[in-house]
Amino acid sequence: MMLQIDPSDPTPVYEQIRSQILLMVSAGTLPPGTRLPTIRQLASDLGLAKGTVSKAYEALLRDGVIESRGRHGTVVSPQPRTFDAKKKHALLVEATEQLALMVRQLGASPDEAIRYFQNAWERVSEGAA
Repeated sequence: MMLQIDPSDPTPVYEQIRSQILLMVSAGTLPPGTRLPTIRQLASDLGLAKGTVSKAYEALLRDGVIESRGRHGTVVSPQPRTFDAKKKHALLVEATEQLALMVRQLGASPDEAIRYFQNAWERVSEGAA
């Protein structure tokens, strides 16, 4: 699994890991059942603290993207997790607030952010097809 961490990116490192794995799962690069590296191995490969990788994995577990099989490792979930309306709303609020914060930190306009979002949506949708 090829992940790239950009230390100059204002996005927290654990979030860079989480979003890259999520993108690979959405695009089908990491199909269901694919075994992920251990936290220790990925941390070593990326030159990061185990806690950073653990935080990314915990977020992916919480979102249902991956699942832990104990001593048999961590794998991509066999099917996407579904959320009830309340949970979906909470996750969308959290995601959009994070996006809005990043857009402001970068000094970009809302219109610019919307264009980037639409392009990203198209790339992710093409990968899922």
